[in-house]
Amino acid sequence: MNSEDRIPDSKREWIRARDQLVNAIVALGFPGELGEQVAKMLGSPKAMDRMRAYLFNVKPKSVELVVDEALAICSDIERWRDKKAAEEANARYNEILYYGLETEEEG
Repeated sequence: MNSEDRIPDSKREWIRARDQLVNAIVALGFPGELGEQVAKMLGSPKAMDRMRAYLFNVKPKSVELVVDEALAICSDIERWRDKKAAEEANARYNEILYYGLETEEEG
């Protein structure tokens, strides 16, 4: 068993996405360190793939545009998480309205 066999699939996917993102950023003439930092900031393979699509389609000419898009993706992810948390809280609230609050004495 070699060392790659011991890497979990999720980590392997993250490494693949990071490497592809770094390569895309370097192909546009930016330093690889920028790609590494953007990958860390984005955090997930899905976000990194979204960033790569942006790089491929827009071909930004400045570091500022690259970073701005990465921040926009992070903002979208945070907004999605907030939405999901609000939906979960609303579902719980609706359950309370429908079923009422049960106390252990009633149980």
